[in-house]
Amino acid sequence: MPSYDAIEFNMSDLSEHEMYKLMIGSVVPRPIAWVSSKSKEGVLNLAPFSFFTVASRNPPTLLISIGPGVGERDGTVKDTLTNIRELGEYVINMVSEPLGEAMQRSSANVAPSKNEFELAGVTPKPCKYVNVPAVLEAPIAFELKLDRIIPVGGDHLVLGIIEHVQMDPASYAGNFKTAVDKWKPLASLAGDYAGLTTTFSLIHVADKNI
Repeated sequence: MPSYDAIEFNMSDLSEHEMYKLMIGSVVPRPIAWVSSKSKEGVLNLAPFSFFTVASRNPPTLLISIGPGVGERDGTVKDTLTNIRELGEYVINMVSEPLGEAMQRSSANVAPSKNEFELAGVTPKPCKYVNVPAVLEAPIAFELKLDRIIPVGGDHLVLGIIEHVQMDPASYAGNFKTAVDKWKPLASLAGDYAGLTTTFSLIHVADKNI
């Protein structure tokens, strides 16, 4: 617990980047949404986002937060956001530890005309409910239709309703549970990544949305 001599930070004294570093180093570990989308010209896009969570159970809704472009594309709109806006559908692929390097390759800043499935070295797999491919090698993939996009500062919250779920049989534990120890999810830290340590259970109490 913080003590009386805790290190303290006031947002008014920090730059945007300094506060960002504090947030991404504290809100950990974060799951990675490996988002596949398609441009209106048919170019496939694949990009990872670690600002990602469940937003609603009914309707089943996932949330990703997409910021502006960085590096040589600083301040531009990311291709993922443009594609989702224009087509209204996309796929969130879950990233396992063995897919870490491929996921990292897909985070590069490249031209919108570049097929990022090819860049990452993964295989597009046709979906059933959306006209965007999933990543064949991903253990789990959610096919989503866009619900809404909410601007928050310079970022955009993208809410998508799950239409269909694809899952590798080895990743399924039965009774609608995933075998997390089998598919080995990869988590994002502050620039680094982590896998699962040994899991454990706590005494069950009333559902607190944990």
